[in-house]
Amino acid sequence: MSTVLSSPPSAALPREKKASSLLAGDSVVYVVLAALVWLTWKVSGMGLFKAGDDVGYWIGVAGGVMMLLLFSYPLRKYFRFAHGWGRVKWWFWIHMILGVGGPLLILLHSTFRIGSLNAGVALYSMLIVAGSGVVGRFLYSRVNRGLLGELTGFKALQARAGLDQEQVRSRLAFAPEVEARLRDFEQSELQAHTGWLTHLRRVFWLPVQQWIVYRECVAKLQDPIRSLALHGKWSARDLARRETQSRKMIRRYLTAVVRVAQYTAYERLFSLWHIAHIPFVYLLVFSAIIHVVAVHAY
Repeated sequence: MSTVLSSPPSAALPREKKASSLLAGDSVVYVVLAALVWLTWKVSGMGLFKAGDDVGYWIGVAGGVMMLLLFSYPLRKYFRFAHGWGRVKWWFWIHMILGVGGPLLILLHSTFRIGSLNAGVALYSMLIVAGSGVVGRFLYSRVNRGLLGELTGFKALQARAGLDQEQVRSRLAFAPEVEARLRDFEQSELQAHTGWLTHLRRVFWLPVQQWIVYRECVAKLQDPIRSLALHGKWSARDLARRETQSRKMIRRYLTAVVRVAQYTAYERLFSLWHIAHIPFVYLLVFSAIIHVVAVHAY
């Protein structure tokens, strides 16, 4: 019976590592963004320049040029004559760098103060577009692999755990309540009726539900695995190691189910984000033009 908890094959490990690295990468991005905004605020408060003097003016020009260059990405992506201008991946990275650098320079130029109505409209439009871009980046990273990639990773993990329909015995057969709970969670989420309420629930509530189910499974795992340890005369070290293996399997399996269930929700939200993002971009361009004209006219 001890083979039930033997070390698993590594077929699905690259996908699991990619999922964990995605989460870690998101955390790093948001921490860096927060740090850059804080640093910009600190520099703007040093009194080194004002928005209307030469230094402040050219900082604003640099930020405006960077924001203007953001339009090179959709130009490269959607217009046929620009398709040969390098790889879209690198253009996307440049787009993100400009999308961070431009707003930071504009904030630095403004010294976090609003001097006029047109400047306020331009600044808030830029902040909305920049914030929308951060949200878009988060959604894009969730749909970039595609549903096929999510399903492939889930099927590999399902086969690895022995929880697919073709397996007679799973690696959690010694804990039937845990096995049944995982199957119930999978079926209820992957076969649920899709709609906007379902999509929103999957994005905001499903991770909480995942944690609840995980805690339930860990609690139901204790008695069976300790009974197995007593029957097999495991050492305390072996028991701890196999408990850790089982908990990891449960956590990874639940995470895989959630990623597959959330894919459609993130895809729909990404489409909705794209529709909402474009009007804000036009508002930004319009208000920026008015601001530039007003600055030079008066």
